[in-house]
Amino acid sequence: MSHKIRTNEKVRFITRGAVIAALYVVLTWLAASLGLSGQSAVQVRFSEMLTVLPYFTAAAVPGLTIGCLLANILTGAAVLDIIFGTVATLLGALGTYFLRKYRYLAPIPPIVANTVIVPFVIKAAYVDVTDSLGFLFLTVGAGEIISAGVLGMLLLLALDNQRRYPFMYDEKQLLAVRKREAEKDAAAKQKETAKDDT
Repeated sequence: MSHKIRTNEKVRFITRGAVIAALYVVLTWLAASLGLSGQSAVQVRFSEMLTVLPYFTAAAVPGLTIGCLLANILTGAAVLDIIFGTVATLLGALGTYFLRKYRYLAPIPPIVANTVIVPFVIKAAYVDVTDSLGFLFLTVGAGEIISAGVLGMLLLLALDNQRRYPFMYDEKQLLAVRKREAEKDAAAKQKETAKDDT
């Protein structure tokens, strides 16, 4: 029985990661087709909002990394961009996973990783980009704040408030979420009881 449970957990982990990778590729392709992704200084990849998903599941780390790698290859990125863009996504995903106890910090690691790494990649990999490094830090950072910070936080809050989607949560994370909800409910009932008593 224990072997069957571990096998099911592995299948769920791989499935979560594969779904996240596929979503990342599709959203990157959509942003690229709208001219919001790629070799330009201004990048708003819709897929970067998914970088908050390691808050919910460890499967998002390989999912985002593989998704970024495939998206960069499929959208015709330069070799340096394929390599170091993927590294930036991996570092951001790992950072989010390690900060998963702090919900509002979830988008910070991908914002920082991409803002620090991607401008150097753009400058080195795309010779036709003449923007200064400072300008690239500013524009890449702004794009990351929009995609990972704003859109990512909206996604995180929406998913976090929808407990009927346990697919997103690792089992331990789901237990912690349910415990927090029970504590909130108990506190609300206690507050209501105290209010009725007065």
